[in-house]
Amino acid sequence: MPGSPVAKIASKSGSVAGEKRFAFGKNWQRFLKGFNDQRIAEAERSLREMLTVQNLRNHSFLDIGSGSGLFSLAAMRLAAARVHSFDFDSQSVACTEELKRRYFPEAGNWTIEQGSVLDSGYLSGLGQFDVVYSWGVLHHTGDMWHALENVIGAVAPGGTLFIALYNDQGLASRVWKTIKRLYSRWAGLRPFFLAFFSSYFVLRGLAKDLLILRRNPLRRYREYHSSRGMAFWPDRIDWIGGYPFEVANPGQVFDFYRERGFRLVRLKAAGYGRGCNEFVFRKG
Repeated sequence: MPGSPVAKIASKSGSVAGEKRFAFGKNWQRFLKGFNDQRIAEAERSLREMLTVQNLRNHSFLDIGSGSGLFSLAAMRLAAARVHSFDFDSQSVACTEELKRRYFPEAGNWTIEQGSVLDSGYLSGLGQFDVVYSWGVLHHTGDMWHALENVIGAVAPGGTLFIALYNDQGLASRVWKTIKRLYSRWAGLRPFFLAFFSSYFVLRGLAKDLLILRRNPLRRYREYHSSRGMAFWPDRIDWIGGYPFEVANPGQVFDFYRERGFRLVRLKAAGYGRGCNEFVFRKG
């Protein structure tokens, strides 16, 4: 998209304002290697639970930052009338196209494109949708509050906005931002970062399982797919390297959308911990 904000925000090498981006699409390709029907079922369950619906029949669904394509696929399986998926990362677009090829190769009501949520012209050209979904994406754009503003126009009157954003942990978030920036900038540091922080997460989980939860530590990994159909190792890589990286506390996000005519209908908060706060807003 020459001349568009997509072209201005990132060069072909993947820079953001002169800095390297994490290769989100490459990580999603790893995720698809272990893809199965169990993950799809968990993604469907996640959508039904947070949107408090049994299906998406007669609803249009916009997947902003489609990543692997899992939740676009889940929306299709929940009988959405129309699904539009887009992602800034070309490899993520390819992952979404691969899932469409596997499960809905002839579906004319599922469209997939490369695009940027920071491109207001692109978004306005898509029209409005009954459900606008963007889980764990807008904090990776490099301009989160601009992205949060841009998605408003895509939500139809009375429609639903379902977003998830990294929780603000204060100093800990600033430290992780530095780690992520270094990981994305210096390829030589990545093996060390992955080895060190992966070991940290495993040992911390082991201690929690044995000393606090008193359960079999392997259960954490066997049941990881129950977290929205995700996979442990790609999630760890995403967390360690995912840059750009911004955070917000629930109150900031609530106030931002309340002032713009949205009401909060569901919140799943991360508390004081690492991870995402999930919000479901209704427009009007």
